[in-house]
Amino acid sequence: MSHIFCVANQKGGVGKTTTSVNLAAALHQSGQRTLLVDLDPQGNATMGSGVDKRKLEHSVYHLLVGLDKLEAVRVVSPPGGYDILPANRDLAGAEIELVNLERREKRLREVLDKCTADYDFVLIDCPPSLSLLTLNGLCAAHGVIIPMQCEYYALEGLSDLVNSVKKVHANLNHDLKIIGLLRVMFDPRITLQQQVSAQLESHFGDKVFWAIIPRNVRLAEAPSHGIPGVAFDKSSRGALAYFAFAEELIERVKTL
Repeated sequence: MSHIFCVANQKGGVGKTTTSVNLAAALHQSGQRTLLVDLDPQGNATMGSGVDKRKLEHSVYHLLVGLDKLEAVRVVSPPGGYDILPANRDLAGAEIELVNLERREKRLREVLDKCTADYDFVLIDCPPSLSLLTLNGLCAAHGVIIPMQCEYYALEGLSDLVNSVKKVHANLNHDLKIIGLLRVMFDPRITLQQQVSAQLESHFGDKVFWAIIPRNVRLAEAPSHGIPGVAFDKSSRGALAYFAFAEELIERVKTL
């Protein structure tokens, strides 16, 4: 049975896509069978995986509205090695079309139920809002990984997200839980970030991953080449941090 995790945060620009792509690549390099689902109409995870969203004939959109089967949509990330269900701007239209469909919030779950035996990990890169697409991701997942910056506004957004997860757990997906909080774009030289990091550890305890992703130029450069950061420069501080995070996640799921 595969472990299905949403990488989610209602705040934009907090490293969700960077985390999704690099975690998928790091898990693959650790010998885990991995599928990445790009659920964001911007298609950044698709492009960051080396798949050109502008040339897609089949995407997650076609899966959600029932126009295609999984085999027609699934592709392999050339530089990352993992499988990906890619997305482009067509997915924005799914928001409107899903409203009139039966079981609209569980369309992704029904798709993934057909392939869970093929993977050890399924990662879902969610858009930065609590939309019907994000709701599909939360209904399909066993848990949520929350990447966040150690800043004041990030704490405000975290409270909203935790409440959203609780509501989905109570009403739509009783398996859903918060797997952990991942500190990203961390700069230890900034006192505020150290203080917020300490607050997170104090309040959430072992829900905070030990791995910390530093602010790193090589990670920021990688998407422009269509390559995950862990493949672009394996020896960079950012890549090493994601490798450490992947190993920690592999160990953590053993106790779930």
